[in-house]
Amino acid sequence: MGLERIWIRTVSDGLLRADQVIGISCHRTPTLSGKPARWLVNAALAVPAGSGNAEGWDMANLHRTLAQTDREPRRAPEALARLLAQLATGGVGGIITPVVDSGDRGEVRFEFTPFDGRNGNGHSPAVIGSRDPVGVG
Repeated sequence: MGLERIWIRTVSDGLLRADQVIGISCHRTPTLSGKPARWLVNAALAVPAGSGNAEGWDMANLHRTLAQTDREPRRAPEALARLLAQLATGGVGGIITPVVDSGDRGEVRFEFTPFDGRNGNGHSPAVIGSRDPVGVG
C-alpha cells in the first residue's frame, strides 16, 4: 500500500506506522464509579497480543487508542480510512494527528502534516486531509 512513511499519533503510545493498521473502530468504555463512559477511536494493528488467566490464554490483535471523546464519533473510522487511501497513492511521508474538538459535540478530525511541508503534489499547505470535523452525525 504506500503507507510505510505515514505515521499516526496515538493518545498515549506515541506513533504507529499506518501500514500496520488493519482496522479502525469506535467503542464506548464502561462507566466506572466516579468516571463517566468515554468513546474511543481505535486502530487494530497486524500484531498479535495475548492475555490470560488460570482458565486459558487469549490471542487478539493489538489495539491502540487514537482519540477519546464524550460523544460518539460516528464517522471517524471512515474519515481516517479515506485519508489513508488518499495518502497511499501520494508517495509522501508525515504524521496524521487525530484532533478532538473542544466543544460539546465530540467531533474528531484527522490532520496530516507532511515531513517536508508539502502535500505530495508540490503544494505547501502545512496540513492536508480531513479538515472538516467528523463525528456526531
